[in-house]
Amino acid sequence: QTCALPIWIIMINLKKVGLTALAGSLVAFSANAVELGVTGGSEITYTTNNGSDSSTGNPFGAITSLTFSGEGDVGFGTAKIVRTMRDNQSATSYSSAYTTLDMGDMGVLSFDSTGGGLVGIAANDDLLPTAYEEVWHSVGSAASGVTGISAKNVLGYRGTFGGVSLSIGHAKGTNSGTVSGDGGNTGAGSTGSTTDWNLSVAVPYVEGLTISGGHATTEANSRESNSVSDTEDTKSMTAHVLYTAGAVSVGYRESESQAGTDGAAGNNAEAFSIAFNVNDSLTVSYAEQSLEYDNQSTATAAAVNVTEDIKAINAAYTMGAATIRGTLSEADNAAGTSGITDEHMEVSLVLSF
Repeated sequence: QTCALPIWIIMINLKKVGLTALAGSLVAFSANAVELGVTGGSEITYTTNNGSDSSTGNPFGAITSLTFSGEGDVGFGTAKIVRTMRDNQSATSYSSAYTTLDMGDMGVLSFDSTGGGLVGIAANDDLLPTAYEEVWHSVGSAASGVTGISAKNVLGYRGTFGGVSLSIGHAKGTNSGTVSGDGGNTGAGSTGSTTDWNLSVAVPYVEGLTISGGHATTEANSRESNSVSDTEDTKSMTAHVLYTAGAVSVGYRESESQAGTDGAAGNNAEAFSIAFNVNDSLTVSYAEQSLEYDNQSTATAAAVNVTEDIKAINAAYTMGAATIRGTLSEADNAAGTSGITDEHMEVSLVLSF
């Protein structure tokens, strides 16, 4: 009994020492921790759709987004995490979620959980200069003619060496799988994979001229859970020529995509655009795209190719943290169907904070 008090005192002191050491380690860890910053924006839109098979419902729309991001030195590079949430998503989902590791001259490693579109032709499908949206935005087939890697569970790398920029990504399983959880996996039974790369080079001795091109291959995808499988690999390619001189930027793009699934039509696209910075606040642009669908056939007609033609005018005006922008576009033979027209008009007000 005479020793009980000293023993308790010793135990209490040991606990204090342990807590003190733990607190010290937490402080040391916190000194290297990443502090998250928050940025956001709100967009209000007025949109109309007209044409042979489209109509306008409620033309008003709005969406608000919050992006949480932070970066810090991890000893062999700078790590960065980004998470973006929007109004129409649950508390556990993100419109984008990715992590990058910048190793300086050695390039940048990335893991794209969802929505980032960081690498390959998925991130470079349409580089044509525009004041607002791509020429194909919300009209016709709403496609650039390229099928790149998905933005879900993608391992990526990008770097520049000797004036040549490389962007490459690889994903296992289906090209549209869901985001995997901690220690989990997705796409059970899927054996396919996609590799997607893009190269870009600034042409020597021609200031303002850039040439880029890329290719994506999705292996013929078989599933152990059923008998359905693609017969061939799905392949896409794209190439750009871009030139900027003063306030004027012009660009030309060609692309091709061939699906490996039986009965799926391939396509070929050509597009160009020109953009002009009127002043520091106002930019305008014009663009056209021709997207040819191969072998659009029916049971009673021979196979024919149909070309969707799109034209679009864009403009954007910025005042501080507010931007007013708009697009006016029209498609003939929309989505590869002869005689079908589609018209789209959109005005957007963006507030960034």
